[in-house]
Amino acid sequence: MGLARLAALHGVATAYAPSEGVSVPVPDATVVAVLAALGVDASTPSAVRDALARAESAAAERLLPPTLVLWPEGDVPAPLTGLPAGTALRVETEEGAELAPQPVAEPGQTWRELPYGVHRLYARAPDGRSARSTLVVAPGRAPQPEGRSYGFLVQLYSLLSARSWGMGDLGDLAELATWSGRSLGAGFVQVNPLHAAVPGAPTDPSPYRPSSRRFPDPVHLRIEDIPEYAYVGARDRRRLDEMWEKGAGLRESVLQKGALIDRDAVWALKREALEIVHRVPLGPGRRADYCDFLAGQGRALEDHATWCALAEVHGPEWHGWPAALRDPHSPETVRARYELMDRVDFHSRLAWLTDRQLAAAGRAAREAGMGVGIVHDLAVGVHPGGADAWAQQDAFAAGMSVGAPPDAFNARGQDWGLPPWRPDVLAGSGYAPYRGLLRGLLRHAGALRIDHVMGLFRLWWVPEGSPPTDGTYVRYDAEAMLALLVLEAHRAGACVIGEDLGTVEPGVREALTRRGVLGTSVLWFERDWAGTGRPLPPERWREDCVATATTHDLPSTAARLTGGHVALRHRLGLLTRPLDQERTQDAADVAEWLDLLGGLGLLPEGRGDEEGQIRAAYRFLLRTPARMVGVWLPDAVGDRRPQNLPGTWDQYPNWRLPVADADGRPVSLEELAASPRLHALMEIFGPDSGARPEPGPEPGPEPGPEAEPEPRPEPRTAPPDARS
Repeated sequence: MGLARLAALHGVATAYAPSEGVSVPVPDATVVAVLAALGVDASTPSAVRDALARAESAAAERLLPPTLVLWPEGDVPAPLTGLPAGTALRVETEEGAELAPQPVAEPGQTWRELPYGVHRLYARAPDGRSARSTLVVAPGRAPQPEGRSYGFLVQLYSLLSARSWGMGDLGDLAELATWSGRSLGAGFVQVNPLHAAVPGAPTDPSPYRPSSRRFPDPVHLRIEDIPEYAYVGARDRRRLDEMWEKGAGLRESVLQKGALIDRDAVWALKREALEIVHRVPLGPGRRADYCDFLAGQGRALEDHATWCALAEVHGPEWHGWPAALRDPHSPETVRARYELMDRVDFHSRLAWLTDRQLAAAGRAAREAGMGVGIVHDLAVGVHPGGADAWAQQDAFAAGMSVGAPPDAFNARGQDWGLPPWRPDVLAGSGYAPYRGLLRGLLRHAGALRIDHVMGLFRLWWVPEGSPPTDGTYVRYDAEAMLALLVLEAHRAGACVIGEDLGTVEPGVREALTRRGVLGTSVLWFERDWAGTGRPLPPERWREDCVATATTHDLPSTAARLTGGHVALRHRLGLLTRPLDQERTQDAADVAEWLDLLGGLGLLPEGRGDEEGQIRAAYRFLLRTPARMVGVWLPDAVGDRRPQNLPGTWDQYPNWRLPVADADGRPVSLEELAASPRLHALMEIFGPDSGARPEPGPEPGPEPGPEAEPEPRPEPRTAPPDARS
């Protein structure tokens, strides 16, 4: 009982429920290991008793929790109403103003007068006890998209144009946004995470296991769009021209010869080009802009650039560096930063250049009339050997990895190889790492997609050396995490989309909806799971979501309709049942959906027309009340290949495939824009479809609690998240 009590005090679960009515105990060894990662010794019975006594004593003495949240529609936080009589309170706002609010709301409206922001709250009790807490004052809901809209979902690297150097870049993103916004009336383009990758040979191609989530990857730069590129001297110009030709060769190898996208080869060329461009002095205006960027990003950018410079010397795995350099604050690291100042400046400059091209892509989307714009993606975690894990190592739980528990779809569970943030350190820092991350990503985003949004509430921690089945859930302060997310989205004027597929505990979707976070609904998983199990009719779909036919981790719609995804998994030995059984079940699932589509009059082309079936799937999505409808760009040309096949590593070219047509022939951005098949699909999103927002009145005041949508009564489930 002592260990269970100690675990509960630190948010560590000692059992979990893989399904309703089923409880699975967590091994004691896992609980002990997780507590150790949180700085709590529970290795022996006496250690448990001592730790429990300290924790309970600290809880009893604590005046305030580390973080408090104040919502516009809510009451004064409960911990304040329970303070001892005579406790003096003082608030220091972000702007430096000081207020002395009352412990409860009745004596005045001081609490309601606090501006939105992250403030400091100080308390002093008559008995001499004092406390300092972070006070988050947040809007009630994140910004919402105006009306209904549709847009493309695409993995940016897979979208090559006639100007790409072997993989899609930020120039291609701006071009896609401009074309689809102006010509098709699209309201958004959603891309994969553009976070900085860990360098290596080869580099991990997954955008969901980055070195840093705070800073973007310069591999996405359009070199020719850098202003200094035009001023390179004659000798270096010849070398740049040679690299441009090699980049064109990489592009043609992919588009004409069917080669895989070679990110490492692309980066080798771009890096050399950037070294040359870096030698061009910045003009006064550009220099001022760069200096402002450095000042705005502060220590976080300095640490990131220092890691990049040290990685050039010692390799990308910081755990193998000389011991003193493993500490970002050591005198040796400070000395190395000074000695490598030119390289630190180079990597800082790359972050600035990439930031400016991200801004240009966002501007292009807005100027094209997009109501939402570019939807950026936040990965669930970072590589353990990367820049963030080095610079913020105190905030990460050593010896732990994020994953997913066993469930009906994966009996072995999942280990994603990503170190989790420590909830106690986050709270103690006022969530500084989280706030900086959100602010950086929202700088140029019309919306932000949160991968595995359930991680704001809890994450499955797996101790190093243990199978995923021996993990456990660790809880975070979801109220604080949500409040900060809503606050930063409000400041940026951006919407928030949560990827809420997989195992979702009760109440999470309702909490997200209450705060204006849109969910994700995928066609094939929307069934009446609590009743008949049959496909969910469109009118029963939730409104507050992005409705899609597929995602980057799932088969394309063409592969799903034809059963090609079953054949692929069979070839790779990934099926858990005999092939005939898989094919029979898959065909039955597809037949049920086609029956529904036909019955609704959405399949005029007939069941034998594959393109018509794909159009029918998107016609169906338009029948739902979903606020946003996402079109998987490869669907528009009949691509049969998934971008990522969970459960594989080198057996399948995950994250390295260009967008291709039904025959597997790569299709460039220019060919996409001229594709009759794409235009035939997009015709269903015409002015009469309801997918394009109509001009409306200026938005009024934020709705109160009574105007919030009611949560859906039906239980919802979906296959688990899959990370490769």
